[in-house]
Amino acid sequence: MSAEADGSAEEGTAAADAEADAAGAEEPGAEGADAESPDPEGADAEGAHAEGAEVEGAVPESADVGGVASGDSADASEAGAGEPGVEGVGAEGVASSAAGELSEAQAELAAQRELRARIAARKAEKEGPVDAGTKLSGQAADLLAAVRAVESGEKSGAAFFTEAPAPRRPAPAPAAPAPVRTAQPGPVRPAAGPEALAAVREVLSGGGAPDSLAPQVTEALGEQAAEVLRTDPWQLLAVPGVRPEQADGFARALLGAECGPDDPRRAAALVAWTLERAAVQGHTALPVAAVRAALAERSVPDPDEAVQHAVAEGVVLVFQDGVAALDGEGDEPGAGEDDPEEEQAPAPVEVLLGLDRFALAEESLADGLARLANAPVKEDGSVWEDAAASAPSPSAAELVRAVANHGVVTHSGGEAARAESAAVVTAAHGMGLRAAAAAHNGDGRRRLAGAVGAERAFTVAALLGGEGPGRDEDGALALDVLVVQDAPQLDVEGAAALVESLPDGCRLVLGGDPEVLGSAGAGRVFADVLAARTFPHVASRTPDPGPLGELVSGIGIGELNQVEAPGKEVVIVPVRDAGEAVHRCVQLVADSVPRAIGVPAEQTQVITVGHGGSAGTRALNAALKQRLNPGPGRFAGFDPGDRVAYAAAPGRTEVGVVDSAGPDGLRLECGGEPVVVPKERVEAVLRHGWALTAHQAAGSRWPAVVAVLPGDAAQGLSRAWVYTAFGRARRHLSVVHGVDQALARAVAQVPAAERTTRLTPLLEALFRTPETE
Repeated sequence: MSAEADGSAEEGTAAADAEADAAGAEEPGAEGADAESPDPEGADAEGAHAEGAEVEGAVPESADVGGVASGDSADASEAGAGEPGVEGVGAEGVASSAAGELSEAQAELAAQRELRARIAARKAEKEGPVDAGTKLSGQAADLLAAVRAVESGEKSGAAFFTEAPAPRRPAPAPAAPAPVRTAQPGPVRPAAGPEALAAVREVLSGGGAPDSLAPQVTEALGEQAAEVLRTDPWQLLAVPGVRPEQADGFARALLGAECGPDDPRRAAALVAWTLERAAVQGHTALPVAAVRAALAERSVPDPDEAVQHAVAEGVVLVFQDGVAALDGEGDEPGAGEDDPEEEQAPAPVEVLLGLDRFALAEESLADGLARLANAPVKEDGSVWEDAAASAPSPSAAELVRAVANHGVVTHSGGEAARAESAAVVTAAHGMGLRAAAAAHNGDGRRRLAGAVGAERAFTVAALLGGEGPGRDEDGALALDVLVVQDAPQLDVEGAAALVESLPDGCRLVLGGDPEVLGSAGAGRVFADVLAARTFPHVASRTPDPGPLGELVSGIGIGELNQVEAPGKEVVIVPVRDAGEAVHRCVQLVADSVPRAIGVPAEQTQVITVGHGGSAGTRALNAALKQRLNPGPGRFAGFDPGDRVAYAAAPGRTEVGVVDSAGPDGLRLECGGEPVVVPKERVEAVLRHGWALTAHQAAGSRWPAVVAVLPGDAAQGLSRAWVYTAFGRARRHLSVVHGVDQALARAVAQVPAAERTTRLTPLLEALFRTPETE
């Protein structure tokens, strides 16, 4: 690829270089650009896994998720959400102490204990014999009852054909969309009253913390936050962005001599904080050894005892039936040696610790998928076969046939494969079934709408938010077929909510490209479902077309191939340092790509490895704004005409353009749809969007992409990152290349980082049969 691309680069950029140099144009330096760039990082919800390095599963101290900082205060620009820092927290804070009953905390602990007991009961129930069909409801339960009535002789089979079938309820007409969408914050606790906020400010000030944290503290801890903090100052760690050393300083200021590193309250809070931080990296649980090691790094004197205390208090849950391992107990050495005939004990299982919300989400998702897979689906026979015969490709025909007879089907492939799953929706709609398709973000929804019709294309968030086909009398989505594209972007909580909303008998297709970067939230739903091998799977045989398709397909199998690009579909622009990378990037977007390729600057997207650094998104956005839309940033750093990245929901970025500002907030246009971001939300959900990270770009495509790989980005590269970034281009890809051999090495040797999850074994247990054991 490099030999031909270098020639193309010279052709594609030499004229622009001469023009820029002759004009004396100077792009801002990397350091200056970074310093001048406004930094409302709250829009970077999906950069959770590598805000500084963009490596999935490897989060530096400055990582953030959902606009929530978890990094060093020294790198406040990485912190994300515009949340006030907590540098003021320290041992020198004014000491104060207060007594009081921890009623809400005690209630929370009791609820956690009850939750653990409920999960244990559910596990025990699953281990015993289960009558087939006992968990079915609705139409599935009626069908099962009818079958059993015939089998028992209670009714004849003909009796069920003499009754006219009940007519299918038509799907409620979708509500007319509002002309302007207003950005709303995510689900939070009810706003605390002024008295609660005042009490929290008093406690924060007494501990040396800035009282501006009061709203976040009350949101995290509730109305009784002041009392909770007085009794357990380390609960400050529940506030996103607070680090253990800051919570320690706050506790020393409040507790004085009572504060110590072996305080059980500190240990429990650190265990929860460790697992919350792991969730930012995509894990839904952690091995107990990893938790102990993390506690040792935080100077916890006895990590084993700390873990035991956290489990006993219900802060975390234990999985894999390995509670005994927490006690360090086991068979005595030599046990069983006297009886050689005695069967050896099975190998010890890995003990995992997890937070209750992820445990419940994974169990709910596994149960929901099993429910859909086991519920009878209507056999349409020749109708589905006719649809398969008229499918646009052999792979699409295979997928249609699989969906005809199964409740859950998985489908994998590249961009071309999206047409295959869209064909399922079109076929189902033609049969009179209620069918819909869901994508990850607005760009995916618009592409879906072109294939299946706007009235059947949604985002997952929109479906869960009430848009779409409406609900039946049981509260389930009024659907017979749902196709989910971009399934790799589903996090476990969102996937669980979606599956729970589907009625019995609904066919579900989970489709996507397994090589792209995973979800920004916890879990690896699509990969876990594929690994379980419990549902029919259709792998697309339709290749992505052209030189770009050939290049990206090779990357997916670990090969960085040289491809023929007669139309300059792929161009490599070598650079020596980050300053030159910024200069070349701006030149490509503003001059070379529009002139040589015919793609205007507003349709060209820059993708880089991280937000920080001398050629990260902040530096590139500052330089691109100066060139493409200079202005003073009259509204929170933005001007009309600025391209912005809008965090429509945690883990989902929409790219739009600033239209204007008014009393109601900042008005955007995102894919032709007007959006109003209230003033108080601007810093939390918006940032400049000429340059994105690959996590932010996942699920979207542009006519042209400029991938910027400066020298300091080498350690942040992986095969999944390269595959995702390069695959966002439809017509043209320029690679600003400054990482030497690190690019080829990343493609060949650096797969996506593993995540610790529980969904695969849960599915395997639900579908285990005597034949599989």
